[in-house]
Amino acid sequence: MKIPCLLLALAVTLPIFAADDYQPGPDSKPQPGVPKGDVLKFTLENSKFFPGTRHDYWVYIPQQYTPAKPACVYVGQDGVGLNAPVVFDNLIAKKEMPVTIGIFVRPGVVPAADTNAALDRFNRSYEYDGLGDNYARFLLEEILPAVEKITLPDGRAVHLSHDGNDRAIGGQSSGGICAFTVAWERPQEFSRVFSAIGTFVDLRGGGRYPSLIRKFEPKPIRVFLQDGTNDLNIYGGDWWMANQTMARALAFAGYEVNHFWGEGGHNGKNATAIFPDALRWLWQDWPQPVKVGQTQNPTLASILIPGEGWQLVGSGYKFTEGPAANARGEVFFNDIPNSKTFKVGLDGNISAFLADSKSANGQAFGPDGKLYANANRDAQILAYDADGKAAVIAEGIPGNDLAIAHNGNIYITDPPPDTTNAPSKVWLVKPSGEKQIVDRGLKYANGVTLSPDQSLLYVDDSHTHWIYSYVIQPDGTLADKQRYYWLHERDADDDTGADGMRCDRDGRLYVATRMGIQVCDQAGRVQCILPTPNSRVANLCFGGEKFDTLFATCGDKVFKRKLNVTGANAWAEPNKPAAPRL
Repeated sequence: MKIPCLLLALAVTLPIFAADDYQPGPDSKPQPGVPKGDVLKFTLENSKFFPGTRHDYWVYIPQQYTPAKPACVYVGQDGVGLNAPVVFDNLIAKKEMPVTIGIFVRPGVVPAADTNAALDRFNRSYEYDGLGDNYARFLLEEILPAVEKITLPDGRAVHLSHDGNDRAIGGQSSGGICAFTVAWERPQEFSRVFSAIGTFVDLRGGGRYPSLIRKFEPKPIRVFLQDGTNDLNIYGGDWWMANQTMARALAFAGYEVNHFWGEGGHNGKNATAIFPDALRWLWQDWPQPVKVGQTQNPTLASILIPGEGWQLVGSGYKFTEGPAANARGEVFFNDIPNSKTFKVGLDGNISAFLADSKSANGQAFGPDGKLYANANRDAQILAYDADGKAAVIAEGIPGNDLAIAHNGNIYITDPPPDTTNAPSKVWLVKPSGEKQIVDRGLKYANGVTLSPDQSLLYVDDSHTHWIYSYVIQPDGTLADKQRYYWLHERDADDDTGADGMRCDRDGRLYVATRMGIQVCDQAGRVQCILPTPNSRVANLCFGGEKFDTLFATCGDKVFKRKLNVTGANAWAEPNKPAAPRL
């Protein structure tokens, strides 16, 4: 939300400037009687995340720091800037920010073998402008642990807080978007962001952020933005407009966001002048945690229940897949490497159902109450009765996922082995056992499900960002194939990795992807994205007594979350949802 009182404070603190004539205030200058912290320089060689690089970094230690209490953390990009050590001295002395250790990191450089004949490789744009978690992991797994190994000249050990509420991160230009990306990817590790003249444009995909912010379930991040009307307007985009778009997206999504808009260009003058006030706002009310706000996204607001988050169902498996719910709302899921199937009762207790599920992947219940599964290693479709006794329904189909209509027709995805480029197949197996291929050509057909009225079949192509929609004909075959649903993909990926899918009775489509559970409207558009607690998800289904609980298989864990929706079960009578708003 916007904080008008801070803007008033900034107007009082800072004099009226001509364009780009910003001068630091007293909090950015040494003050008499204020304890002065120490700044030490270090170098990290050959990062495992950025091979061959050399990263210089500086560590600011306030005099007030004592190893008895882990210090708060501020990570600044591009080395020491913004008069940060002096600002920290002054604000810590006035108790306007907590005792904080500052870590200021220069972007990596890969030195040339012969600097007289060749340039170094400069990693700044690669490390800072790209989306994804690579730089966050570099900080969390290399820089911060290295800092905690330091022994200060006076013998003090360095203890950093590992609580994200005690960590802030900031930067300017590409360093500004980098700071936001770190918090966006790891909100549990960094909750406070200062971004000045941030490069939220299309140098390496940063222009996607406003859309993602509006669609993702909000995260506990507080953000201060700074920019000026004379910032860059070049081939990558318009920095001034992009930062305003970011501010509007953050406000729409319910984040604590503030800003200072000036008349400056693409430099650090304005940022340096306002940095003390920005820090005051970022650290206000600490140690109270940064709160998650209320989004204005209507889909998120309609499907989420306030206070109902993800809950762990079970853990310790090798890889979970294929959740399916029976008519009672009990959920069955596979542990594929162990070839075992488990049942989650309505009381939440987990019990074994199959000791050997024959490497089953996708599972679905049929209208006859039996559990159908793809027995991959035997290329069979099996049906299990309540006692776990199996019957072979079809052979010669090394299926991946399957969906069973109310009339008993089974649709099965059959992707090629990863070592081949053969096209995928989609099979139809009728209750009589008759089987036929009803589509070919997808790169990697994976998840499959039916619309609530069972007039359409949806198949996701994991090796693209598309979900295909087919019209189901009276004889069960498919027609009018369209690349209909468009999904988001992570910056590190060339595809979405889309896997399991289900619909709710209102016609929304829930898709398990590497980015999270993407929720689409009937018109084929992603309206919101639900991340899972461990940032992994392979498949999902609706279960529970009222089928209002979303179960997600997430690597070695299974999670559940109660939603304000009811799942559409393919084995049940079809229902016709309301038409989408176009």
